[in-house]
Amino acid sequence: MPIVDVELVSESEAEFSAISSEALANALGIALGSQPGQTWVRLRYLNNMCYAENLAARSQVELPVFVTVLLAHPPVELALAKQVAAVTKAVANGVGRSMEVVHVQYAPAAAGRQAFGGELVQ
Repeated sequence: MPIVDVELVSESEAEFSAISSEALANALGIALGSQPGQTWVRLRYLNNMCYAENLAARSQVELPVFVTVLLAHPPVELALAKQVAAVTKAVANGVGRSMEVVHVQYAPAAAGRQAFGGELVQ
């Protein structure tokens, strides 16, 4: 049931539109070890004029990618570190950015908080 939100800071909608959400979902499904149809990806565009870093010139910054992962039961410790590396690599490759600008955040465990079609995830 992984749900992955990917927010791509881009200079233009044309650059953003060149990204395949399907290819990204496939790569993330592999990285997360999920069955076909079980990893959902929501890809969002953020214009670079709506993004800034303190005391950094806009032209000197490689634009980032923000990723939020929602899992019923997120892994812990070493398993989490391995999964973060796999997710980071999948996203970086999928959007054509370096791994250093892919920032991954894990949402709290979804079990008992997320429902699909009225059925609570356990």
